[in-house]
Amino acid sequence: MPKLGSFKLIRPLLISLFWTIFFAAHIGAIKNFHFKEAPKFYNSPTCPSLHYSSTDTNICFENAVNIAMTLDAHYLRGSMAAILSVLQHSSCPENVIFHFVASSSSDSNYLNQTLANSFPYLHFTIYPFQDSAVVGLISTSIRAALDCPLNYARNYLADLLPGCIQKVVYLDSDLVLVDDIAKLVATPLGEEIVLAAPEYCNANFTTYFTPTFWSYPSLYLTFANRKPCYFNTGVMVIDLERWRTGDYTTKIIEWMELQKRMRIYELGSLPPFLLVFAGNIAPVDHKWNQHGLGGDNFRGLCRDLHPGPVSLLHWSGKGKPWVRLDASRPCPLDALWAPYDLLQTPYVLES
Repeated sequence: MPKLGSFKLIRPLLISLFWTIFFAAHIGAIKNFHFKEAPKFYNSPTCPSLHYSSTDTNICFENAVNIAMTLDAHYLRGSMAAILSVLQHSSCPENVIFHFVASSSSDSNYLNQTLANSFPYLHFTIYPFQDSAVVGLISTSIRAALDCPLNYARNYLADLLPGCIQKVVYLDSDLVLVDDIAKLVATPLGEEIVLAAPEYCNANFTTYFTPTFWSYPSLYLTFANRKPCYFNTGVMVIDLERWRTGDYTTKIIEWMELQKRMRIYELGSLPPFLLVFAGNIAPVDHKWNQHGLGGDNFRGLCRDLHPGPVSLLHWSGKGKPWVRLDASRPCPLDALWAPYDLLQTPYVLES
């Protein structure tokens, strides 16, 4: 019988193999899907012109709105809807540059071709993410989907994206915008703040960490001189230059390494961000992340919108709108996602 220590050594390899097979299976299934071509969107007359900010790259532009997202076969349908929503509501859609991070085990040719076919005029680059960089740091969480290595790619954006990109908006793949993303990009970060996101200070912050964490002053005192609040990492404005200067990737990794030795949280990639940034982020209006629309994580119950205006709808949680729509069991708010769905149905309705 293998010893426990031996299993710990091969566990990262097994996890990596699992996700490689998982992605391969879903890419095979998704390749049967066909997406419609989105309409072309044009800048308004007041938009500044794009021009290269560096002579040795065709990725970095002055006056660009840089958006980072992960890209994989399982959530591709959601990603396509998110892209369309950004472009449709942007006042300067031709100035929007997408930076997609995909697992190195994914079929990058298929992803490239799919995007190019549906968005022929889109400025985008796909960056390969090595699962092995993070798989040994992942601890099991309450949902297997949260353990996907690509969920942790946001930790490495400052390393993956070119150094000439100073500011980026990170977006999850299960959301749509109904407002101009330039307004979100314009969020002031002050002179030192690295990250901006909507905060939710009414949430019970202590529940995001285990009793073990709160029993060690050397751990919970990391929040000393801070007023930590929960924030959702699916919508963030990040100053990558300040991130690189402060080496925040290393700070996040250190907490993940500690989690492997003594379990201090349960929820995947979120808690390390809270440990490093909570209580020290720039505020963003709640309208920019109407999150939780995926429903209850355990029972799949539908959720309502939070009170107030809406600029971004986010189906975080277990349920995804495209899955529920296909199953003819949608939640009421899933109808707000449907107009952005680019999936080509296998039949044509005749008038």
